[in-house]
Amino acid sequence: MVVVRHGQTDCNISGTIQGRLDHELNETGRQQAAMVARRLSQEAKPAAVYSSDLKRAAETAKAIAASSGSKLELNQKLTERHMGLFQGMNEHDALKTDAYKAYASNNDRNEQLPGGGESLDQLSERCVSCLNAIAEKHKGERVIVVSHGATIEEICRHADPTSSARRRIPNTSISVIHISGDNHHWILEKLGDVAHLKEDGFLQSAFGGNGASA
Repeated sequence: MVVVRHGQTDCNISGTIQGRLDHELNETGRQQAAMVARRLSQEAKPAAVYSSDLKRAAETAKAIAASSGSKLELNQKLTERHMGLFQGMNEHDALKTDAYKAYASNNDRNEQLPGGGESLDQLSERCVSCLNAIAEKHKGERVIVVSHGATIEEICRHADPTSSARRRIPNTSISVIHISGDNHHWILEKLGDVAHLKEDGFLQSAFGGNGASA
């Protein structure tokens, strides 16, 4: 399973926490999407392309599906983590709030983000169950999944708990996970590969966002 983060948005550049806010790609993001689509079209054809239904992911996935000649299916379970009351806030400002300090001090994966946000366990259950279902449907086949920074971080953590994916998932980066459709055994093979962004400007801009503002 090839897991791709969406292209860049203006919020990634400004450090705004997007969460479930539905922003489109900016011009750099569209070019990044075209570059990752070109790379993936040169590899084995996927049986299907699955994507979060948020615009930034869906637009990236449409470019990939079109270039590979594969069917695209949108799935809400691949959407970004709900960031609660921090959605729309600048990252630096959010980190200074009493609400975030109280949340961060607990370090409990069951604790929901203030304002109706998801806990890490809720996020993990949602995205892991979705990928297991996709693996069951496509046993032995190559599949591409397009999602978001925080979601992909949790996916990679599940695949390899010893490897921290935090802030290592740049825009249109590729991570590869082998998932058994029979016993749901996960193996993380590749994390945050951006070799397709060869031009220095694109490599630098890919790191404009991180998990929190994904």
